[in-house]
Amino acid sequence: MELSLAWRLFKRELQQGQLLLIILAITLAVLSVSGLARVSERLQVAITGQASQFIAADRIIDSPVKIDAAILTKAEDLGLKHVTNMQFNSMVYSGDKFQLVTVRAVETGYPLKGDIELTSGKTKALPQAGEIWFETRLGGLLGYPKSIELGNSEFVLSNEISRLPDAGFNPFASSPVVLMRMEDVAKTGVIQPGSRVTYLYQFAGDEASLTAFEQSVKPLLNSTQRWVDVQSGDSPIAGAVKRAERFLLLASLMGIALACAAIGIAAQRYCQRHYDVVAMLKTFGASAKQIRLLFGTHLLLVTLMGIVLGLIGGVLLDFGISYLLPPEIAAYSPPLTRPLLLGVSTGLISAFMFSAYPLMRLLAIPPLRVLQRQLEGLQLGMWLHLLLSLGAMALLGYLYSQSWALTLTVVAAVLLLGVLLSVLGFVMIRLGHSVGMKTTNPLQLALAGLRRRARQNAVQLVGFSAALVLLLTILALRQDLLNEWQKQLPENAPNYFLVNIAPDDAKPLNDFMTAKGIVATDIYPVIRGRLTQINGEALISNEQSEAGEKGRVGISRELNLTWRNTLPANNELLEGHFNQAADEVSVESGVADRLGIGIGDKLTYVIDNQELTVTVASIRAVHWETLQPNFFMIFTQEALAPFAYTSMASFYLSDQQATNDQSTNDPATSGQALSADGTPKDAVILALIQQFPTISIIDVGAMVGQLRQIIEQVSLSLTLVLALVLLASALVLIAQTEAGMATRQRELAVLRTFGASGWLLRSATGLEFALLGGIAGVLAVIVAEFALYLLKTQVFELNVYMHWPWWGIAPVSGALIVALLGVWRCRQLLSQSCSELLKAGS
Repeated sequence: MELSLAWRLFKRELQQGQLLLIILAITLAVLSVSGLARVSERLQVAITGQASQFIAADRIIDSPVKIDAAILTKAEDLGLKHVTNMQFNSMVYSGDKFQLVTVRAVETGYPLKGDIELTSGKTKALPQAGEIWFETRLGGLLGYPKSIELGNSEFVLSNEISRLPDAGFNPFASSPVVLMRMEDVAKTGVIQPGSRVTYLYQFAGDEASLTAFEQSVKPLLNSTQRWVDVQSGDSPIAGAVKRAERFLLLASLMGIALACAAIGIAAQRYCQRHYDVVAMLKTFGASAKQIRLLFGTHLLLVTLMGIVLGLIGGVLLDFGISYLLPPEIAAYSPPLTRPLLLGVSTGLISAFMFSAYPLMRLLAIPPLRVLQRQLEGLQLGMWLHLLLSLGAMALLGYLYSQSWALTLTVVAAVLLLGVLLSVLGFVMIRLGHSVGMKTTNPLQLALAGLRRRARQNAVQLVGFSAALVLLLTILALRQDLLNEWQKQLPENAPNYFLVNIAPDDAKPLNDFMTAKGIVATDIYPVIRGRLTQINGEALISNEQSEAGEKGRVGISRELNLTWRNTLPANNELLEGHFNQAADEVSVESGVADRLGIGIGDKLTYVIDNQELTVTVASIRAVHWETLQPNFFMIFTQEALAPFAYTSMASFYLSDQQATNDQSTNDPATSGQALSADGTPKDAVILALIQQFPTISIIDVGAMVGQLRQIIEQVSLSLTLVLALVLLASALVLIAQTEAGMATRQRELAVLRTFGASGWLLRSATGLEFALLGGIAGVLAVIVAEFALYLLKTQVFELNVYMHWPWWGIAPVSGALIVALLGVWRCRQLLSQSCSELLKAGS
């Protein structure tokens, strides 16, 4: 009986549109979460997939010894592809010339991701048996011989390498790379017991298998073995990928918060509209159980309908967006399972948690309300509503992001917004006492309406402010991330690095660069040294610590040290002052945190078997993702003066064709990239190698190009997510204006009855919504600045600054947007006559 009544009432209210707003809110919540989750996951997988080409695989185990064969068997059982590579240093000979090289010996199947870039083009092939492929600078150093000797064997130099996909970026790895087949290593006789060899085990496959593999294998690795992926420090794109993924998660979390606010507002309006219905049902003898069943069934049916529509919308949204994506991103299609489950969970949790408080108030309406309409029954504290809402938001946020930092930031922003709205609502209520229907001018009428509907307006401001906070936060972060990446890779970013510059070569090298019209960056001296003591306490290695020795664990390798008189451009001073005295040093913040180093600590180094003790003068933040030399420790020149050093520098050599240059008339140089003086680019590099044979040249141009390509894809991802958020915000704003239509209709009828003109009502309505939008803009700026401070300091590691233009732009924009939406939504009511308004409201 009760279920039949509930179904009949549900169909009637559905036909009358009374449930439309709450269904729309739940649909929006589910669509936002499932759609954004799907798009975000597609973009994350695509970005990670593209970035994985930097390590030529999805995962790598880096080990100084061969790993247990059971690990490779486990990979095969999970369906993962894998190849084994070796890397070691050795001397190669050609006639009377010799050169130290880094040998990469690879198996068939290498590379699992990406391509080998030869001077003749890209390929996935490998050298034939008895062949070696070589880097350009090796050819220049040895005079481009036809063959070289490596150990006991002679190899043909068959192809010239521009770049290996997993070459990485290490300007201190100065020896040229040669590529050979794994099976050719044995006949060289180079690898003997005790030889220093690095084994690289590369794996590729689907994400689920990789995750299972990582969970089972990673705990088995010892301190000398490393697990590497695209987000490891070795990957030059790691910072960009991490920040992009955090941004996508944040955008989706903001979408969840926005949708939940819409559900809470819609549920409150629905329950308020049924206060009289509950009072009448109780008057006619309905029991509390029957009323709970009636409205509980309504809520369940509305929730299910919203979930179904939201899931369909989310899938359609994903299909639509995929057509707009570049093919290399659209080709990635992660499973639908997680976005669908998130959508269902969001619909259920948000609908019931955000509807619980309004529903409890509805069920507590007394029968006496049929005579005294001001009665609202049980006055439950708002703390309960706040607790349920924040609990639901935190639960949904963590389920989605698995990040407490992101989740708690969103919750903190919501709390601040709630406090500001509570204060504003209290002020408006106090000012609203004894305010009547003053109709002397539009502004006075608009202000009277604001004060008279203080509680309702406070609720409306939740939606307006939340939408604006979301937009401001996402816009600011997107722009900051793009600016940060642009700084890392400016238009003329260095594409060549010079390493092992002897002091005597500095002036001739500078003269060479000047003659060729090439502008080089600063020269960084490089000295090798080991940190041995902190405040007189000797440091031990990781191996010693694992063996049970007591002491402070240090850095188990030599460091590259340098000196500078000024702070490097890609460094940020966090504490102290940059080096001024001869006995002072500046320390990178990550090392300082890891070793517990602070300002004033005494650090002792061993350099060339001599001890050097200095005082920590500053702590620096270093942007390691920039393609520039970076150092853990920076000294003064006086401190390192007693020690021998080499230097490094970098420069940019254009790839543009100077076809209008008179020096390019030579057919031999036609179509080649030129330096500033018109010399072919390859000739410049070859001349540099021949004139300075001891200087190592590292070409990172291909890597810079790949980085730019991925940054462009990340930028597109951020733009697409921003567009989705803009759409969700617009829908919430439209839904929010719906909340006060019933009250506004009655007031318009009364004002029409007392002779208010259509112009007065339209102007007052527009001004009232404009004032609401302006207030929402001010609140949004305050909350957005607070949220951005937390996000930049705790999550994204970006510089914090105030967005002063927002304080003018946000209130004006909020006023215009909300006024236009409000007048558009009220246009039908404003055009009706007094009799039509009274008839519609009866």
